[in-house]
Amino acid sequence: MTTKPKRQKSAMAVPQPDPDGFTEIVALIATSQQNAYRAVNTALIDLYWQVGEYISRKIEAAQWGSGTVENLARFIAHSHPGLRGFSRPNLFRMKQFYEAYRDEAIVSALLRQLPWTHHLIILGQSKRPEEREFYVRMAAKERWSSRQLERQFNAALFERVVLSPPKVSAVVRQMHPEAVDVFRDAYNVEFLGLPREHTENDLHRALLNRMKDFLLELGRDFCFIGSEFPVQVGTRDFALDLLFFHRGLNCLVAFELKVQRFEPEHLGKLTFYLEALDRDVRKPHEQPSIGVLLCASKEDKVVEYALSRTLSPALIAEYQTALPDRKLLQAKLHEFYMQDSREGDAE
Repeated sequence: MTTKPKRQKSAMAVPQPDPDGFTEIVALIATSQQNAYRAVNTALIDLYWQVGEYISRKIEAAQWGSGTVENLARFIAHSHPGLRGFSRPNLFRMKQFYEAYRDEAIVSALLRQLPWTHHLIILGQSKRPEEREFYVRMAAKERWSSRQLERQFNAALFERVVLSPPKVSAVVRQMHPEAVDVFRDAYNVEFLGLPREHTENDLHRALLNRMKDFLLELGRDFCFIGSEFPVQVGTRDFALDLLFFHRGLNCLVAFELKVQRFEPEHLGKLTFYLEALDRDVRKPHEQPSIGVLLCASKEDKVVEYALSRTLSPALIAEYQTALPDRKLLQAKLHEFYMQDSREGDAE
């Protein structure tokens, strides 16, 4: 009996040039898949909105009690076996979803851009309407995953933005009015795992190793250009810690790192770098560069004095190596809104 020769395994195909434009077909497929996902998500959010509206109106009109929703869930399970997502708790979440946003026409257009999981996180963790709207807008703008959205809640982003707006110079406000919505007063870098005592080299190296996470913390439109970016002035060579480009602001953004408290003299070096960038690096179609001093800590009054007379488009921010105490910030935010309410009543 003759045996068949063993078939040799073919070597892995080496990628070849694409003269026939096959990559364009792959791109079309990917785009179509993304469009299909968005269409399905839009239809699903619309369905949940309509179901929530129906249940809400029935209960408000005293035509249904809470027990009726339980019966509805059983009816759906019986008439559509295997259909998931319409249990009693989920039906009440759809009702909550509708009631939370029915009077907010401005936000309603953004709701379809987020998956249902995102809405459950926002509804479950937001304490007030302003917070819900903030996270809906930010999640849609930054295209956060559900994990990233959870992290921003844990980092108390809303509370920090309201209580501590970014500290920017008057020049930044004049040149880039929208920059106030781009930058933050503090950036959380707990993902770096830095020890309590660390050097600027430790911080610099950790940021480079976790640049993807740092870009997510900075915001979607930031693009990393380089580390220790060379700047030559006269016969001397200098190195800027981190250089980015912001697509929305259309400008270079220089980051200088300080592992100690902010001191006014730090602004001088940053101003020097910004002048060099605008003279020798910035392209004609780009806006003037912005500088960020990222410090371990800062005293707001010192920052205010330092920025009040400077002609440099700079801002002062701090990095935080641990997530803030969210409950404490929520308590401060409650006091802030109470004070604002009292001042409004007095007027």
